Amino acid sequence: MIDKSVKKKEVHYFKSITDLCRGLGVSSPLHPLIVSVNHADIAPESKVKYLVHDFYMVSYKSNLKGKLKYGQGHYDFDEGGLLFVAPGQALSVIDDDICSGRSLFVHPDFFAGHPLSRLITKFGFFGYNINEALHLSEKERNKILHIFENIREEIETVIDDTSQELILSYLEVLLNYSNRYYKRQFITRKAINSPLTERFEMLLNKYYEEGESVQRGIPSVGYFSAKLNVSYGYLSDLLRSMTGMNTQQHIHAKLIEIAKQKLSLSDLTAAEIAFELGFEYPQSFNKLFKNKTGLTPLQFRERHN
Repeated sequence: MIDKSVKKKEVHYFKSITDLCRGLGVSSPLHPLIVSVNHADIAPESKVKYLVHDFYMVSYKSNLKGKLKYGQGHYDFDEGGLLFVAPGQALSVIDDDICSGRSLFVHPDFFAGHPLSRLITKFGFFGYNINEALHLSEKERNKILHIFENIREEIETVIDDTSQELILSYLEVLLNYSNRYYKRQFITRKAINSPLTERFEMLLNKYYEEGESVQRGIPSVGYFSAKLNVSYGYLSDLLRSMTGMNTQQHIHAKLIEIAKQKLSLSDLTAAEIAFELGFEYPQSFNKLFKNKTGLTPLQFRERHN
């Protein structure tokens, strides 16, 4: 998500790892496609406060005094945390103090020919907002920082086929552990997350109770994530963790629930029900209904009447 509040002329856009290192005032990279940056090494005189880059970034930040802005959210990182940024997303340092920690910047070309080039797109946390960062226990933090250190050591050795394979393996382990820890975070922060899922259910019910579907069509995942002020990826992963269904599946389940009620208790045609539910074409409604129930709307009506 691009930070719309940042003026174009203020943004530093980095297309190469070398240019990024130059902009941050750190040593030139030992590998053209990956670099590990200690935040303490970033030059105080660096003018880079707003940046967009073409790399994946995994960043651990601790003992933070400054604030970061990413997408639409701010996070002060008082507890420290792990942040993930995909290529093309905007990131800005709000305060002058540089937070301590370490960041990995990896160009997508580094994954070329490796299964991780496909797998990395499946890690939804690269699309999370800054206020959805991963908080780590001491044990988790030590494990993550150990992987960071292994990657740094491999980068600083002579790059060969073996070292690149090792780095890719470490990166995959890092992402898999992060995925596990996010699932843990959804559970351990249940007191925080439960009201969010309840608000989602309330918004979904309200959408159809007030007939918004007739005017606006079927609600999108983005509609609810905007209403709840979370990223669509985080909302879907949270709902899946707590209910077994992602956001889209919840929307479809509500559609089928209402459709069954109308088919059983009203004389509306399938086309009229499709219109009330927000479908542009009755055929789309028929296809979804049969996919979810194994019956066409008319077959369902005949069986239940």
